[in-house]
Amino acid sequence: MNDFSGPHLDLTNCDREPIHRPGMIQNFGALIAVTADWMIAHRSANCEALLGAPFETGERLVSQITPEALEAIRSAVGLADEGDTVERLFGLYLFGRHRQFDLALHRSGSLAIIEIEPHDPKSYAQHLGILRPVMQRLQRLSEVAELAAEASVTLKRLLGFDRVMVYRFHPDLSGEVIAEAREDHLGSFLNLRYPATDIPQQARELYLRNLIRIISDVNAEPVPIEPATSLTGQPIDLSLSTLRAVSPIHVEYLQNMGVSASLSISIVIKGKLWGLFACHHYSPRVLPYSLRTVAELFAQLFSLQLELAISSASSRIAERGRQLHDRLMTRLVGGPSLLEGLSTIDGVIGQVVPHDGYSAYLAGHYTARGSAPSEAEFNALVPALNTGTVSQLISSDELGKLLPSANTFADRACGALIIPVSRRPRDYVVLWRRELPQVVQWAGRPEKELEDGPDGPRLSPRKSFAAWRESVQGKSAPWTPEELAIAEHLRITLLEVILRMSEDQMQERTVAQNQQDLLIAELNHRVRNILTLIRGLISQSRSEGISVNHFADLIGGRIRALALAHDNITRQQWSPASLHELISTEAEAYLFGHTQRIAIEGPDILVAPEAYTVLALVIHEMITNSAKFGSLCVSSGQLAIATALDEHGDLTIAWRERGGPPVQQPLRQGFGSTIIAKSIPFELRGEVEVRHKREGLEADFTIPGRYVQPARDPEATSPAMGESAGTEDDRPLGSVLRHVLLVEDSMIIAIDSEQALKRLGVARVSVAGCVADAMRIIALGQPDAALLDYHLGDETSEAIAVELDRIGVPYWFVTGYGDAVAQLTASSARGVLQKPYTSEDLGRLLAALREDDPAQV
Repeated sequence: MNDFSGPHLDLTNCDREPIHRPGMIQNFGALIAVTADWMIAHRSANCEALLGAPFETGERLVSQITPEALEAIRSAVGLADEGDTVERLFGLYLFGRHRQFDLALHRSGSLAIIEIEPHDPKSYAQHLGILRPVMQRLQRLSEVAELAAEASVTLKRLLGFDRVMVYRFHPDLSGEVIAEAREDHLGSFLNLRYPATDIPQQARELYLRNLIRIISDVNAEPVPIEPATSLTGQPIDLSLSTLRAVSPIHVEYLQNMGVSASLSISIVIKGKLWGLFACHHYSPRVLPYSLRTVAELFAQLFSLQLELAISSASSRIAERGRQLHDRLMTRLVGGPSLLEGLSTIDGVIGQVVPHDGYSAYLAGHYTARGSAPSEAEFNALVPALNTGTVSQLISSDELGKLLPSANTFADRACGALIIPVSRRPRDYVVLWRRELPQVVQWAGRPEKELEDGPDGPRLSPRKSFAAWRESVQGKSAPWTPEELAIAEHLRITLLEVILRMSEDQMQERTVAQNQQDLLIAELNHRVRNILTLIRGLISQSRSEGISVNHFADLIGGRIRALALAHDNITRQQWSPASLHELISTEAEAYLFGHTQRIAIEGPDILVAPEAYTVLALVIHEMITNSAKFGSLCVSSGQLAIATALDEHGDLTIAWRERGGPPVQQPLRQGFGSTIIAKSIPFELRGEVEVRHKREGLEADFTIPGRYVQPARDPEATSPAMGESAGTEDDRPLGSVLRHVLLVEDSMIIAIDSEQALKRLGVARVSVAGCVADAMRIIALGQPDAALLDYHLGDETSEAIAVELDRIGVPYWFVTGYGDAVAQLTASSARGVLQKPYTSEDLGRLLAALREDDPAQV
């Protein structure tokens, strides 16, 4: 780099070096520059030695070469008049029939540049037939990595260089070797990163204009151009020259690598520099111009094949984006607001764009899941976010660098993909990523050094290219171009959802009062039924209780069965669920001590979510009516339920009651009867027939096949309801445990559970109502097992679970939230006990623990 020494050196000095005007060429060819009237304006000093003719400046070109050669050159220069075109002539006789030359011709301002190299007739004929079989191999590949690997091997075989690399540029302009073919004795550069400063900006621009660049001998002396400058004082612009001399700093760079010759060929995709073929040889190597032309053509064909592979990948991304759009539209349109649909959006997006947290800021309301900032922390970002372009995604793997206020929560989320989803007010959906410490493997330490030279301080290229690892912290995994493309599809989808929701809200306002009245009527009906049913359970169970404790257990078990049945009705289901389980859950409240009264026959059937709730309501009403008026209201009554799939794939349910009071035709139809008679026909387009026979109610239900499918094991039959497994061990179940930790913030539940555990034989029960109390108990003496109520007021028992995991104590979570069961089941707990639970449930836990570890008994 010339003339850039001084006290304020930085890396931009390299970017300002005039590498396109070196005033010299390499010595394997000669250069002649002629004016528009074909006068020789410049020549390289080696013309006579290389060509056998002096080509004196100021002479007419026609006086130096044959008329036939001049005519061929005129025609070629005429074709090179537009753009950065380089025309080629191979095997041209310049001085007679005794010697041939290869010529490269292009325009540089008002001059025509003629570059001349000796012609190799033997290799020229061989090179012409190389490309077809080479490209046929590449066309069979469709992945970028496969294409790059095959291309590096092919180009090495074609050119004979010691090492051929495919070098890909990253968005930060650093480069990485993604494929390599090399001689066995050479160390590998594969996966090494090179800093952006290794290729100055003006060199990148030249790579786009001049696709191939050869350095045949790094150590050879360059040949000066005479005269060095024009009459205006400017050296010739050699941007398109194939012979252009090499920058001294780049020569030093290659010498430091031990490279004697190099060749680089640009890989250009849609007008942008995607990467390079970088070829190294460890001794001087001159390639015939014809072979370099074949290599350049190969690189262009490779670029086309690579663009097809990238386009194919983009098409797959677009298809995934369309699938994401369809899934979100199906689940969100006509459903809850975006805030209420947060879990749905998060779950769907997480399958295509991995992230650690999710936030939604809509109409001033904020909600978040996973590793995400608090509402106050996000509100601090909003003013800065609102200054951005309305429809532009904001992505960063280090958000604190872009928005300093994000540093307050960088320990939870440092990478963000921010998706604006409206114009006014500004609303955002944000995907967050936690810090991901990374190790980047550079080809030597990336910083350039400042050292003293004969003319003062100068920036010098690196002298070591051994792998140098840099630890990078404070950044998340980067957002890939594919993920950003999917995020743009998501932005459009969410905008469409918001627009449709706005339309739906306008329509909903006109019928809101009617819907509210209907919901209130249904709620009143449900509450009256539940209260009536509980009263009936207490009344019917009174005669069965042989003691106060037995009576309490009896009622407790039946009320628990009702709660589980209610969960089946109200819980959101997003996959087909078991019909037999639905019936069993609803019927469980009536089976305690009377398992012979209800029989379920036929294969189990899985019911789709959209039909499951409808069917649950119908079966609930049928069971309720049977308990109040039908066969289940007396101890001698029987109920048989048969399930089957008919020849059309439709589900049939046959309901038969016998042994109850005489059945009479109802004088009026209540709300419950309306649900039974009309829900399935109206909502599912199915069929219902109810017959009030005197000997017992009969009903037949048909559910269309599109809502049902056989269970995985259609031959399996439901276990007898109400049965419990026996055990050969007659000792008290609690004898496996000396000390149980019970964490429960409800005093009544805690007292009841403590007494139940002691009745089961547990010697010591320690009760805690909060995390701090539980931790103190654990510190004083390690329990044998623990029951942890998950929700403890304004805290959870997760910290207790972590400590129990650490010391190896088995534990169960306890919860009254039906939708929390699946989440807690995925934890390290031995299981989840759902409220309300009974002594029998606790007994089953102790029995399972004894079976797992009989040595404790």
